[in-house]
Amino acid sequence: MTPDLIEKLFDSFRQQKIAVIGDVMIDKYIFGHVSRISPEYPVPVVDVTHESSRLGGAANVALNIHALGAETFLIGVTGKDQGREALIGLMNEKGLESGLLVADPSRPTTCKTRILSQNHHITRVDYESRQPLDEATEARLLDLFREVAGTLGAVVFEDYNKGVLTESLIAAVTAICRELRIPVLVDPKLKGFFSYQGCSVFKPNLSELAASLGVVLHNTDKEVEEGCLLLRERLDAESFVVTRSEKGMTIYDGTFTHIPATSLEVSDVSGAGDTVIGMLALGKAAGLDLVTSTKIANLAAGTVCQEVGAVPVKRERLLSVCRDHLR
Repeated sequence: MTPDLIEKLFDSFRQQKIAVIGDVMIDKYIFGHVSRISPEYPVPVVDVTHESSRLGGAANVALNIHALGAETFLIGVTGKDQGREALIGLMNEKGLESGLLVADPSRPTTCKTRILSQNHHITRVDYESRQPLDEATEARLLDLFREVAGTLGAVVFEDYNKGVLTESLIAAVTAICRELRIPVLVDPKLKGFFSYQGCSVFKPNLSELAASLGVVLHNTDKEVEEGCLLLRERLDAESFVVTRSEKGMTIYDGTFTHIPATSLEVSDVSGAGDTVIGMLALGKAAGLDLVTSTKIANLAAGTVCQEVGAVPVKRERLLSVCRDHLR
């Protein structure tokens, strides 16, 4: 792509409207230094230097899409607690609309707290529920989706197995999208892996693909291709994009395309998958072919991996990298 075409593509992202449906959460980071072992138990003592909280899960996908200029509708469930207030506060700071988040007092707002020393993870503490939604809450989410569906260029299902994406909700949203010809993109987890029949783009990572099929897949082009063919037998999807860590990504849409990983320096892979699915959704909404979208998504993931913790892609940084690497 020429620099002018890349610029026009990024400008077109501002005209897109995309819904992200799934498990919203807060990613909290506690940074410090370990200089001693506790006298009470043989565990490290972290002297805290600072803390930060960021949007995670489906909220981070929405943030990545929003950061590239698109209007984003985040549909999900929180608790009716201080975590919800903190999440909405973070969304307001980033300019994201929070009116499509349903409060469920029976569950906590999902929060993952990571404790780090010298950028090494010491431990993680999770507040969450993995119970499926009750029928009333599910119906409310579906009603909220119907309110915005007619304006959308793409829909993302972001599944972290926290109970929001039930089989019935997935089927109902997918049916609406099929009727309105809206592309559906999926970032799956192991539970419910085969619930996304009829989707447009299905994006597992290699370990999820292998675990779902019950096979061992080494990170070679041949074995990933074999895995995609096995997956096609069980899941009706237009195309698959398999993320493969240091080996890049593989696309299967009737033919195989292997995209090598970027040469950008990696500090932390947290949130890279969120960036990839968000970029793929933008590309789909903008009418871009899947191979080019995946190449851009690969570069976008590379840029966010240069920072510690889940962070959204930066438009100008990605634009610069695309100018340098897309030919």
